[in-house]
Amino acid sequence: QAQAGWLQHDFGHLSVFSKSRWNHWVHKFVIGHLKGAPASWWNHLHFQHHAKPNCFRKDPDVNMHPLFFALGKNLSVELGVQKKKFMPYNHQHKYFFIIGPPALVPLYFQWYVFYFAVQRKQWVDLAWMLSFYIRFFLTYLPFLGVKGTLGLHLLVRFIESNWFVWVTQMNHIPMHIDYDKNVDWFSTQLQATCNVHQSLFNDWFSGHLNFQIEHHLFPTMPRHNYWK
Repeated sequence: QAQAGWLQHDFGHLSVFSKSRWNHWVHKFVIGHLKGAPASWWNHLHFQHHAKPNCFRKDPDVNMHPLFFALGKNLSVELGVQKKKFMPYNHQHKYFFIIGPPALVPLYFQWYVFYFAVQRKQWVDLAWMLSFYIRFFLTYLPFLGVKGTLGLHLLVRFIESNWFVWVTQMNHIPMHIDYDKNVDWFSTQLQATCNVHQSLFNDWFSGHLNFQIEHHLFPTMPRHNYWK
């Protein structure tokens, strides 16, 4: 599931085929049938992230501030001045691993993707999503029964969620996070991204998103060329 996630990311950024239409078609199949999520939902969120990375209230990926975490030096100071204490932020480096990575996919994405597809009447995406669940349950029900199949699905989502959050946050959260200051596009991308050491394992584990700076500057570049 994690590797299918990096693969759909490639198609979503139109970085596989030379024709955009082919990328869009295969993207619907990979994220819909292989992962059970709508392509339209991913596009809606991810394009906002690339336009304004780490800009509070404009980048959906940092919407967890301030309900769960105090993100960035400037926003944290603002919370302190306002004396808004939603959480024990001085311990967030400890509870992040309890709340963030395990909960995102199984508890939030799992239901929200269906709400998104129905609300926006994305019926093609919904059909692809349902095909994932039909295939999954037809495959495992004869062996595991209803409870076992549901348990397996929850376990897969739990492991995937930890994997996904580690990769997507390690190259953004350490960087500058603030309200949108209308800085030029190039500087906005650079101040919001950092790279992680290159290795065969890191390349595989992160879907080459350890080259996050290059990815944000050249989002349609095929991932195997980032190191160049």
